[in-house]
Amino acid sequence: MVDETLVVVDRRLKAYDFGPNHPLAPIRVMLTYDNIESHSLLDAEHVTTAEMAEDFDEHLIRSVHTDEYIEAVNTAGAADGHAMPGFGLASLDVPVFEGMHQASVNVCAATFAATRAVARADAMHGLNLAGGLHHAMPARASGFCVYNDIAVSISWLLSQGIERIAYIDVDAHHGDGVEAIFWDDPRVMTISIHESGKTLFPGTGHVSDIGGPNAKGFAVNIPLPAGVDDAAWLRAFEGVVPVLLDDFKPQIIFSQHGCDSHRDDPLTHMNLTIDGQRASYRLIHEWAHTFALGKWIAVGGGGYALFDVVPKIWTHLAAIATHQEEKVSFTEDANVEYARFDDGWDPNNEIDRCIMATRRAIFPHHGLIADPSAAF
Repeated sequence: MVDETLVVVDRRLKAYDFGPNHPLAPIRVMLTYDNIESHSLLDAEHVTTAEMAEDFDEHLIRSVHTDEYIEAVNTAGAADGHAMPGFGLASLDVPVFEGMHQASVNVCAATFAATRAVARADAMHGLNLAGGLHHAMPARASGFCVYNDIAVSISWLLSQGIERIAYIDVDAHHGDGVEAIFWDDPRVMTISIHESGKTLFPGTGHVSDIGGPNAKGFAVNIPLPAGVDDAAWLRAFEGVVPVLLDDFKPQIIFSQHGCDSHRDDPLTHMNLTIDGQRASYRLIHEWAHTFALGKWIAVGGGGYALFDVVPKIWTHLAAIATHQEEKVSFTEDANVEYARFDDGWDPNNEIDRCIMATRRAIFPHHGLIADPSAAF
């Protein structure tokens, strides 16, 4: 029996739109919807579609964001509104637009629909490609993100008694907002693999950022150098994440799938292909079944090669989440083979040094051995 998957498809989410010259253009999500439908990914009996949760309680946003900030978003997005200073609004990254509050609430409601389906066992996997606003802070907009839909849904899961949630962020940018919100909460392990803050916004996500005093080792950062390719990226990902998941034993895996690590992305400096990104999605899906009884919630995120990359790779994500990979064949014919870090590492290799730095910063807090050679 194939596990059931809920896919959120709601074209009203295109209202989250900062204007025609902004990189985060909603066309990328709408084109992905078109691809998903043209590949018949929604037609299988085990796939359910849903729109945003109409009964979403806006008070859930207050579990993450301050009342003052929510008021500022409302004020800025009113027809005659203005942006109050100090909240990150009316910037180049987050220009204000009419209806901004409701459009941002709707993104949260869409991610919540996927989250609730998994939490209530109505579906094994839940997918909202229009979500993934991982930079939003409790009292500040940042990096194209107004409300943090991921953190809102994770906060709700915690309120429902879920005690161990693994958050995996593969966006080229550090998942700083989610990390900050759960910085001192050992119930949430945040794992972000990203281009180093030395070369990319938001300039955070260093190896030494490991969590608050009550959650040391639960904020995991894998900062990689600009120019990293598929094999090196995948070696780093597989060299850190599954060991931690095996130890943490998450009840749910929640992943953010920004695809701006692609070599054609105009805002980043990484060198991944569609094939490498697809391989990372396969790993997360595999880990959900291995470590979390298959419970997996996935959202979109960054990605600014609007036509040639985002719709293709997110269609692959939908195919993986719905167990229909054979229906989608977008490829760049890249070789994604890599050697496993646990089979041996080279201290003279820059990527291996990155992997070992993260392991040395995190693993001892969980009683794990950082150096794989010490096990022999």
